[in-house]
Amino acid sequence: MIQSFHASCVAFGARGLLIRGASGSGKSSLALAMMARGAALIADDVTRLAVRNGQLVATCPPQGRGLIEARNMGILRTARVQDQTILALVADLDDVETERLPVARHCDILGVTLDLVRRIDGPHFADALLCYLEGQRHA
Repeated sequence: MIQSFHASCVAFGARGLLIRGASGSGKSSLALAMMARGAALIADDVTRLAVRNGQLVATCPPQGRGLIEARNMGILRTARVQDQTILALVADLDDVETERLPVARHCDILGVTLDLVRRIDGPHFADALLCYLEGQRHA
């Protein structure tokens, strides 16, 4: 079963990040920042998720493949695209992280538990997310 979610998604290597938040929260902006640092676009604004072998696989609806919105610029087409990714992390842009060393957070999507981080209001957010996707959070 495939379900659509109001979220953007990027991949860095074999690991994916689901970026969720309300309209205007910066999902596409964060995806663009991560793409500028080497991530590949899976989907912008609408991401399709399915459970396969106990993992959450993200794909893009066909009509949105390779397209991303750049606020005040329009819809852009990018060649930096990947067909699918296995999600490793969720970034929730609706909540701001205030703790310097936050506790580990998780969320459940379609019965799969994923690590969760809150938005960081600082210039290093995209960099930290890419570093996380390269490895993982140290306990």
